[in-house]
Amino acid sequence: MKHETKTKWLGKMAFETKIDDHKVVVDAAEDVGGENLGPTPKPLLLASLAGCTGMDVASLLKKMRAEVDDFDVNVSGELTDEHPKYYSSIHIAYIFKGSNLKRDKLEKAVNLSQERYCGVHFMLSKAATLTHEIIYIETA
Repeated sequence: MKHETKTKWLGKMAFETKIDDHKVVVDAAEDVGGENLGPTPKPLLLASLAGCTGMDVASLLKKMRAEVDDFDVNVSGELTDEHPKYYSSIHIAYIFKGSNLKRDKLEKAVNLSQERYCGVHFMLSKAATLTHEIIYIETA
């Protein structure tokens, strides 16, 4: 399988990328010549990681019949000070909410995503230190 994107310059610092039938605009802040029409590329990379691992976990939980009321994936990255600036460390917080959380199943789903299924996690782990935490919020 091969993926392909097509990216068009919109002027100044903005670019529009077509991914399948979707369009994504990236831009820079006004203080560096952009118009802030969309996210900058590096945080979009963090969003890709969150989406990749989140989809894995949601799918695995469904297969395990582990129900949660709500599920969030928050990702933060620490950029280096020198150019090329890249994320030297990335932290993923998996936040589960529910009245009857099966912690063993949640942990298994997260671990399977990170160790076997999430290609974005795999690629980024070659360039950065990735850490994670699982947060359980029991609801009534």
